[in-house]
Amino acid sequence: MQEIIANKTDFETFFNQAPQLNANVSKITGVICGYRIEDIEDKLMQKIRYLDKLIDELARGKKMERILRS
Repeated sequence: MQEIIANKTDFETFFNQAPQLNANVSKITGVICGYRIEDIEDKLMQKIRYLDKLIDELARGKKMERILRS
């Protein structure tokens, strides 16, 4: 993460360089920043909001398995 921050990597580059998203990422649903994640049409913005939601839920103490409905 320090390298990404130091290089000032933008979100588009970050997600393009990521090996793959979790197969269950589409199971992350709900509202973040006033937008329903599953209704966002722009795929990059949807990935950003998935990350937002994941961080919010982890900060609230939820386990990763529950968030991704594994």
